[in-house]
Amino acid sequence: MRWALIKAAVAGTTMVALAFLIPLGLMVQQTARDRAFTAAERQAAALGPALAITTDKDAVDRALASTDAGGQGRMAVHLPAAAQSDTPGRGGPGGPTLGDGRADAADVATAGEQGRSFTVQVPGGYALLQPVAVDTGRTAVVEVFVAESDLTRGVLTAWQVLSAVALGLVAISVLVADRMGNRIVASARRLAGAARSLGAGNLAVRVPVEGKQVDGSPEELREAGHAFNTMADRVVQLLAAERELAADLSHRLRTPLTVLRLNAASLGDGDAADATRHAVAQLEREVDQIIRSARRAPEDAPAVTVGCDAAEVIRERVAFWSALAEDEGRRWQLAGAERAAPVPVQRGDLAAAVDALLGNVFRHTAVGTAFSVDVLATDSSVIVLVGDGGPGYSDPEAALKRGEGHGGEGSTGLGLDIVRKLAESTGGDLALGRSAVLGGAETRLRMYTRPEQAAPARAGRRRSRGALFQR
Repeated sequence: MRWALIKAAVAGTTMVALAFLIPLGLMVQQTARDRAFTAAERQAAALGPALAITTDKDAVDRALASTDAGGQGRMAVHLPAAAQSDTPGRGGPGGPTLGDGRADAADVATAGEQGRSFTVQVPGGYALLQPVAVDTGRTAVVEVFVAESDLTRGVLTAWQVLSAVALGLVAISVLVADRMGNRIVASARRLAGAARSLGAGNLAVRVPVEGKQVDGSPEELREAGHAFNTMADRVVQLLAAERELAADLSHRLRTPLTVLRLNAASLGDGDAADATRHAVAQLEREVDQIIRSARRAPEDAPAVTVGCDAAEVIRERVAFWSALAEDEGRRWQLAGAERAAPVPVQRGDLAAAVDALLGNVFRHTAVGTAFSVDVLATDSSVIVLVGDGGPGYSDPEAALKRGEGHGGEGSTGLGLDIVRKLAESTGGDLALGRSAVLGGAETRLRMYTRPEQAAPARAGRRRSRGALFQR
């Protein structure tokens, strides 16, 4: 925007300067020409009184030498024939020529016969022929030479001065446009910075709309600042209302959870009973965590790095689902979870994602179908592969669309979407394909462990979704 204003100022000032300065330059050039011929007419008129008194060659020669043009050899007098002396002249229509004449004899004769002055072009410039009546019937012609340099004297200097004025005007306009553009750009940058900060999660950011910091800012940008502040306030209100709603809805689950816990306690001993009681206890913890998170304002959140050991979480969740797998006669395998695999996500979020992946295996495959979970940890990422021996994905793209799952009763189609969001929060991705070992579906969850890996991951995320891959 700043450069655009400067370019517009340069273009506008240049056009205005040219519109005024070019006519001024041409006028100066014409004025110099008129000044040269006017000076020549004054030189010619200076000999008029002397020729009116006498046409004696010596007297006229002395009068000619006393003029500036005559002293410089730029003036001549063509005397009439009646004023001829015994010494023959150098030409002229019937009379001698005194001084340095440059005009043709025919032009001199024409000026004497017609009795009017005019200019003729001669080598090196122009000659002004001025007829002067000496007595009745006799006319002398005064010739004044005007050099080409006299016609342009001072014109070059005038053009230089006018050009300097034009450049000065352009420089001033650029300076003014730059100052104005700086104010506009500064206001726009403050607004853009506040928008980026709000998008990054800083709900307290606001745009200054009053004070010295915004003096000189356009009224439109101030209105945009007011609108941004209003929007930010509304976002804060909506988020607060959403947290309260989440807390209220989560609190309503306490009553049915209490009933489930009491019923689970009466199931007695056994793997199924222990698994049920464990699931109810975990569900109560998750609900409590949701209530605490919802009640806590963003500014009260602890400034600590969020993370967990992916291998530990996966071992815990696979152990939980293994009890159900044994009941259904499913063979299962866990590999790569022996050593720590830290990831920058919350433990509960990762556990929910693993449960969603394993839950899909039990929901979409027949009883007795085998499954496997592999953990591949590198310096920059952790990859979790969940494969099974079922029919696989008929349409991977549709399976990744939020809310479009068809898992039967109790399925909302949000399981893979939860996993995808967890992956993308680290800059990673989620991809669906076919297992090279078990022959059924295989789901790849990739989480980056370093922030600098997030940018290239997002750039390639669209290509990786729904892509078929082989282990």
